[in-house]
Amino acid sequence: MADPYIKDYLMTAGPTPLPPRVSQVMAEPMVYHRAPAFVDIYARALERLRIPFQTANDVLAFASSGSGAMESAVANLVRPGEPALVASCGKFGERWAELCEAYGAELHHYEAEWGTKVDPAEVERRLAESGATVLFTTLSETSTGVVNDVAALTEAAHAHGALIAVDAVSALGAVPVRQDEIGVDVVVAGSQKALMSPPGLGFASVGEAALAYAEESPGRRYYFDWGRTAKGQRKDPPDSPFTPAVGLFLALDVALGMIEEEGLEQVFERHRLLGRATREAVKALELELFGPEDENANVVTAIKVPDGVEGARVPKVMRDKYGITIAGGQSSLKGKIVRIAHCGYFGAFDIVTTIAALEMTLRELGADIELGAGVAAAQRVFLEAGVAAATPA
Repeated sequence: MADPYIKDYLMTAGPTPLPPRVSQVMAEPMVYHRAPAFVDIYARALERLRIPFQTANDVLAFASSGSGAMESAVANLVRPGEPALVASCGKFGERWAELCEAYGAELHHYEAEWGTKVDPAEVERRLAESGATVLFTTLSETSTGVVNDVAALTEAAHAHGALIAVDAVSALGAVPVRQDEIGVDVVVAGSQKALMSPPGLGFASVGEAALAYAEESPGRRYYFDWGRTAKGQRKDPPDSPFTPAVGLFLALDVALGMIEEEGLEQVFERHRLLGRATREAVKALELELFGPEDENANVVTAIKVPDGVEGARVPKVMRDKYGITIAGGQSSLKGKIVRIAHCGYFGAFDIVTTIAALEMTLRELGADIELGAGVAAAQRVFLEAGVAAATPA
């Protein structure tokens, strides 16, 4: 029988924990999506979405997962039989390739080794070689924790006259996107990660050049047609061409209001601190980080499972015995790494508690680690930063 006093901690990179305010608003009575009360909320949420995207673009919203937002980019930008370049470095980058194939692109796939960053110079070479007019890549690769240099990749794409579409599903709200500053043509994301909302909303922040490119090649899409959605959202007041996910928008509006209250730079700083504390804990335990140590890798920390430990058992023991859900490795990394997320509604004690459980789990599974070493390292980071340990209410 499970211990009724064990509290559950969700430490995955999506879905992530919900603030109480976000959960509570979804318990309110349903409203009609054409009623003024909802239209006001819809308009405010669409306006607030520009904040984490760091853009003046319309952020197009769909009732879908983040993968739906990715599919919208492919549906609008890929032309059957024409070259498209995908630059991936993990499982979710590979999803771009699968989508491009599904939509009939002449796919050119640059697969960087998992745990490494996409190389802008190699992207330039492959763009020149392929003649691709669109580059699809990833900001934060959730399967490995790697954060790519999107500014350099955007420069490489534009140098060859190509558009760039970036998956920021796990990055948005945790890692600066700087869409307008960098000039990224398309950024896609979802609601269920650092935006502190439930799964079910997909977003595409689309620049004018990408909108115009999509309009040059109509057809082969309907629900995910950017032009149709942009036309509705640009009305005064904004409208959705299809029934929006009303309850999810109520939640999103509250969550975006919390981000606005905290201040975007402070949100980023909180994530930097959580990421740094987690990495310092890993090093103090003499464990090995998977991939390069990167001060921008503040979405999820990937940790190599030590020799002699059955990797698949680590998440299971942490969940079943200690009530803490972390993620294991995917595909070729299954059983080789574990991943601790810190994007969204997380604070210092979430990290300290998770590291304590990780230490106990690894020790139980035979690893020679010093109990308390990781916890102490994380505590030092938080004390030196002088921050409160609690998550924003």
